[in-house]
Amino acid sequence: MPVTIRLAVNSDASDMAEIGARSWEAAYKNILPERYIREKNARRLEQFTNSITDKNEDAYVIQKNGKTIGIMKIAATADDDLTRDYFELHYIYLHPDHFRRGIGTEAMDFAFKKAREAGKKFISVWVFAENINSIRFYEKCGFVPDGKFKLQDRGGPVKVIRMKRKL
Repeated sequence: MPVTIRLAVNSDASDMAEIGARSWEAAYKNILPERYIREKNARRLEQFTNSITDKNEDAYVIQKNGKTIGIMKIAATADDDLTRDYFELHYIYLHPDHFRRGIGTEAMDFAFKKAREAGKKFISVWVFAENINSIRFYEKCGFVPDGKFKLQDRGGPVKVIRMKRKL
């Protein structure tokens, strides 16, 4: 059965927090300090409850058989050095039970479609440089590193790289 993707509503906040927490625990366990992941996960429900309002236009839930199995946010880029022709994949997280089943690819196709509908010509994403699985996924979806990177404090310095794709 195919997945459905729809705009998130406030009642999705609990599911979104759960997906974000489980995804971070699985995907970042050898990249980010465990303490940092725990602290971030402890604030997720509040984060999504506050951010998913009736005015939500860019955060989505990914569902299969009516159950939320993933979340994503696609919106204008936050990067000052990119033009208005860019959309950004701010996050995409799947529950670990749904990793490597083609669902991420379906979600990316949805993101590409939304970006094109918004008149964008490119899409970007930031990814932890040590997150080889995600980098390979984005490469499979047509993204390439553009050479831009930054260090973020995630319980210690962590390098993130930017990847871009033409739509």
